[in-house]
Parts: sequence; structure tokens; C-alpha cells
Amino acid sequence: MSAAAQVRPPLPPFNRESAIEKVRLAEDGWNTRDPEKVSLAYTLDTQWRNRAEFANNREEAKAFLTRKWARELDYRLIKELWAYSDTRIAVRYAYEWHDDSGNWFRSYGNENWEFDENGLMFQRYACINDMPIKESERKFHWPLGRRPDEHPGLSELGL
Repeated sequence: MSAAAQVRPPLPPFNRESAIEKVRLAEDGWNTRDPEKVSLAYTLDTQWRNRAEFANNREEAKAFLTRKWARELDYRLIKELWAYSDTRIAVRYAYEWHDDSGNWFRSYGNENWEFDENGLMFQRYACINDMPIKESERKFHWPLGRRPDEHPGLSELGL
């Protein structure tokens, strides 16, 4: 299948249920920490702003993700729907990780997404703040990979 013909359901226009599903699929993908797999959810000409870094296509987004997960170890992410429209979704999220010195962080953020007609994200704007935490303050406890369905989300955790 050519890149132009890729389809990633659910497709716009979004309703509440399909927007929630799209958010969970994005969370699941990012929790794989697989830059190749995750990058396939974005258009070839995707535009990103992540903190002060910009990506102007899928390859740059993949390179960004490779650098990110080489630095942010034992990464675990939870996303939550904030708002949606026909082609846009806004999320809030938090993720926990540690650096190569064993210092733990919880990173809080918001993202604004816009999708094409095939369900691929072509715009992603992220704002993120890192808060140092003690390992004993971690709230995201599951084996690396997909967050289990029974694990609380952000609202249930008081985040």
C-alpha cells in the first residue's frame, strides 16, 4: 500500500466515542516506544512542534521519536481526551520516565492534533513541562507497553 493510500481508523469526522478511541490508539502506539511504528500514524508531510523542536515530515518525526526514547527511559504514557471537532482532537497527558542517571520525571502536557481524511495526523502541536519526582512518587505502574485497561487514567489518578 502506498503512503498516500494509508488509512488509520477511526476517521474524521469524529464523535465523542471515535475521538476517545483515537486518543487511546495514539497512547498505545507511543507506549510501544517504536519510532517506526508510531511514525506511520502521521502524514508524509506532517508538521510538528514539540517543545522548541519542529518536525516537517514523517522522517523528521521518526528521528525525533528515536532521540526521545533513547533519552526518556522506562517511558509510560497516559493520554486523555480534552476536546474534539470534526477533524481535530485536543488531549492532555502525562508520562513518567527516568534519565540514564536514574532521575525520575513526570512530564505533563497538552497536544492539539489535526487529521486528514484517511485518519493520519498532519498537524501536532505539543506543550510539555517536566517535573522531577522521586521513584516512590511514581503513579504509572504497569509492565512496559500498553497500559492495561484496568489501570486508572489521569482523572482517576488526580492528575
